[in-house]
Amino acid sequence: MQSFKQFTDHELVCHFQNGHLEALETLILRHKDKIYTSIYLLVKDKYLAEDMFQDVFIKIIDTLKNKKYNEEGKFLPWALRIAHNLCVDHFRKVKRRPAIKTTDNYDIFEVLNFAEESAEDKTMRLQSYGRVQKMLDLLPEEQREVLILRHFADLSFKEIAELMNCSINTALGRMRYGLINLRKMMTEKQIAL
Repeated sequence: MQSFKQFTDHELVCHFQNGHLEALETLILRHKDKIYTSIYLLVKDKYLAEDMFQDVFIKIIDTLKNKKYNEEGKFLPWALRIAHNLCVDHFRKVKRRPAIKTTDNYDIFEVLNFAEESAEDKTMRLQSYGRVQKMLDLLPEEQREVLILRHFADLSFKEIAELMNCSINTALGRMRYGLINLRKMMTEKQIAL
């Protein structure tokens, strides 16, 4: 049995297309947290996010099997673009935009893998994430989306611009205003992370 962990995303795609299912498993495990987190932060529903996450990988598998993938070296941005488009399609179907609301739901962090930590560290981390989530929910949609894609999905501004179908300067501006608004909220509410 061959270990695929040391391969690049492009190499894993090639191996999967040549019949090695383990290569796809490695690819999914490598990127599942970022993709799921990005979906969840947009739709704010754990079960819907799980369904959409599965739909993303069904589309990915179909595209790879049909050898229509041509985003060499850019697997994660491509997968996130598919996820983003599925979220947009979902909101178009239900004729509403993502709700901006405050939530105390910490389920998003169940999918993130953390090293063993003390109960105190875990409590502090969850409280900080809860505060960040609440503040993110209060931002305008475009600012929130850029912050999520940049900090949670670790995309470049070029990739964010392509994904959101806007210029790099627009993505940078949304990020800037999003951070300004977050700082303002933290100052007004005297929140420390």
